[in-house]
Amino acid sequence: VFQFMLKGECHFINGTEKVRFVLRYIYNRMEFVRFDSDVGLHVGFSPYGEFNAQNWNSDPEELEYRRGQVDTYCRYNYQVSTPFLVERR
Repeated sequence: VFQFMLKGECHFINGTEKVRFVLRYIYNRMEFVRFDSDVGLHVGFSPYGEFNAQNWNSDPEELEYRRGQVDTYCRYNYQVSTPFLVERR
């Protein structure tokens, strides 16, 4: 059985003041590439992951898209879900 998983995470510190977006590429329970918005680049953890990271980092459009996901994915979803999660008592 082979398993491929793409996992996106948003880490919020003090609301939307400090937001970190992490995108993990996982194959058979082993993370082989990670994009971290604080670093701003893809980082490989295996030979195959390093190969992919190098290719994705050489594409300026790909990097601009991933860096923009902090706003389009994390901050947007925070504003949508805040009334249901934070302000509810």
